[in-house]
Amino acid sequence: MGILAVTISGLWSFHLIEEAFVEPVKITVAVGVAGLIFKKFQNKIRNKITMIADKMGHKLFLFCLVVILGLASSVITAIIASLVLVEIITGLKYEKKVETNIVIITCFAIGLGAALTPIGEPLSTIAIAKLRYPPHNADFWYLAKLLWAYIIPEILILGLIASYFHTKTDKAHTLSEDKQENVQDILLRTGKVYLFVMALIFLGTGFQPIIDQYISKLSSAALYWINISSAILDNATLTAAEITHNMTTSQIKAILLGLLVAGGMLIPGNIPNIISAGKLKISSKNWAKLGVPLGLIIMLVNFLILFL
Repeated sequence: MGILAVTISGLWSFHLIEEAFVEPVKITVAVGVAGLIFKKFQNKIRNKITMIADKMGHKLFLFCLVVILGLASSVITAIIASLVLVEIITGLKYEKKVETNIVIITCFAIGLGAALTPIGEPLSTIAIAKLRYPPHNADFWYLAKLLWAYIIPEILILGLIASYFHTKTDKAHTLSEDKQENVQDILLRTGKVYLFVMALIFLGTGFQPIIDQYISKLSSAALYWINISSAILDNATLTAAEITHNMTTSQIKAILLGLLVAGGMLIPGNIPNIISAGKLKISSKNWAKLGVPLGLIIMLVNFLILFL
């Protein structure tokens, strides 16, 4: 799709090819290295998690789980944060519905936190790649400076919400990981991330004429609510198809916040949802029961703060 988009738009250049090969390197290395480190400690996480939760108290533990994974995802990547979440949930042995709700809330936090740096998730990688030119001149910390005042308070609030879930144990009905990963799985995923980000760079360039002609002329409020479509369309792909350096800071902020929040509402919206739901066998229906209302509330609050 990316190659076709660039070809149809007639925008091939040596600079684009170089960017497509170089830009995915940082996030790919982060995913690969963090994945191998996680593999080494995978069983220890699962085996000791119940003991840690008992010592801390389950309310404090759940708050820390959401906040730490949400913020750490910007460094260890959203993919590895999701795998850590799967291991922790498998080890906790809470009642299945409680575990499902905790997973959904934590995935919201991971999706938000990963956007703070370009190695956190493909969405942020693509956003920085497209905004590194004037007038924005985006550097490594551009998204953190732009969005921290929204993302960090929301992660803390999500942690508080998670801490109030009832944690009655029912080992007969609990979530568990379908299978543990091996080194081959880690290397395969790392390669997929590289190709995915490369494809998004091509796609974003190919869509540039459409962005300049139509999307960049929409108001910030319209862009914000249009991106509720991120609930069913991967938010990294939408970032590639919508953002351009010609947009105002207000438009960029509206697009990114809309994509990040709506991306948590349904399973296809972002990478943490897809990984966690797939490995723990959470159905789309069960995800939507909490994901949709929670996402709509956060979107409404953000809208009021942004525009009113």
